[in-house]
Amino acid sequence: MTTDGQRSLAQRLTGIDEIECVTPDLNGVPRGKVMTAEGFLEGRRLQMARGVLLQCIMGGYPPARFYGSDDGDLALVAEPSMIHPLPWSDEPRALAICDADELSGESSNLSTRGQLKKVIARYAARGLAPVVATELEFFVFAPNTDPTQPFRPPVGLDGRREDGQSAFSVSSNNGLRPFFSEVYKCMAALGLPRDTFMHEMGVSQFEINLLHGDPLLLADQTFLFKHLLKEVALKHGLSVVCMAKPLAHTPGSSMHIHQSLVEIATGKNVFSDENGQPTAMFRHFIGGQQAGMADFTALFAPNVNSYQRLCHPYASPNNACWSHDNRAAGLRIPASSPVARRVENRLPGADANPYLAIAASLAAGLHGIEHELEPSAAIQGEFEVPDNLSLPCTLHAALERLKRSQLARELFGQEFIEGYIASKTMELTSFFDEITPWERRVLAAQA
Repeated sequence: MTTDGQRSLAQRLTGIDEIECVTPDLNGVPRGKVMTAEGFLEGRRLQMARGVLLQCIMGGYPPARFYGSDDGDLALVAEPSMIHPLPWSDEPRALAICDADELSGESSNLSTRGQLKKVIARYAARGLAPVVATELEFFVFAPNTDPTQPFRPPVGLDGRREDGQSAFSVSSNNGLRPFFSEVYKCMAALGLPRDTFMHEMGVSQFEINLLHGDPLLLADQTFLFKHLLKEVALKHGLSVVCMAKPLAHTPGSSMHIHQSLVEIATGKNVFSDENGQPTAMFRHFIGGQQAGMADFTALFAPNVNSYQRLCHPYASPNNACWSHDNRAAGLRIPASSPVARRVENRLPGADANPYLAIAASLAAGLHGIEHELEPSAAIQGEFEVPDNLSLPCTLHAALERLKRSQLARELFGQEFIEGYIASKTMELTSFFDEITPWERRVLAAQA
């Protein structure tokens, strides 16, 4: 960072005592350390064990061979544009999103932020820049102190809980206006521009669309937004849940990814030609997405619960079909002008790591461009999913597919894929170690 940059940063952090230096782990959870503002501004190197990047969602770690038998350190290197005072904190704190780099200086293969940067660099080498936008759905619940009981929406202004009839409503009866007002203020303070906001189909379910832009920036913004939601909710006595399917008989939560490509030299959308028609590169990008979706399902749907969302296919399509403006297809081409022609990947859930989901989706598209892959025929209306376009429907099946994927190893490296599988296998084993209420209720008297 230049002297002017250091001076500007010091001014922004005036009065700040501590910096939360975080990087996304495998699941997109912020992991890191808290550093004094003095040490941060002096540029002291902050180090963290490599194994933290493979930390399971329950808190454990796979065997050390997956992250280096010595479990040596990584350096947390702050992204200068992603250092922000925390507007929700009662204490004078700031947050810095960091890269996780090897001590030798190169990006760690286990870093999902680093994986996304590598994919973007591969596009840049071809004179192309991806443009993405994310749509994140989430639920706002009352605190849930007993995990054996279902989540419940907060009590509204009329003293009653929402019952599922509020989709696309703009009413303030749910009593959440103060919460969302602070969310918007915090977004503005963190430089997170928002496009549209709505009440979604589920009970106390909402969606926010972030403005399209550079993939790394959008991943950072989505990562920050999810963190912001949970922190602000705690201040308001609420619980924000980004599970893919927190409620039975209710739509799940997605993180749709809109993708287009522009020519770096001209800024032109290469998915449309001079006459506004789709290009060969557009077809090849779709072909690559289709070729990679089954192999990468475990990256888009990373948890056992992810498949609860996908087993009810309307608007949560578990397939690699593509279509013009059909929400039952895994790959949807939204109605738009030629300059805004894009591909929407509808498979990722709200529980997906935004860095990894965007990296996997863009990497698949680039694979299609590099190998000039042709997509299947577009589908419209009601349709049956062909066997070759169906996707794994459980985490176990998705991990087995990922284990066999040479494409995944080519695009993300052996170390990352094996570490990912090891961590997710531990999570799956932990899930199978418990007996669910359904099993006790239904099977005990009959089996």
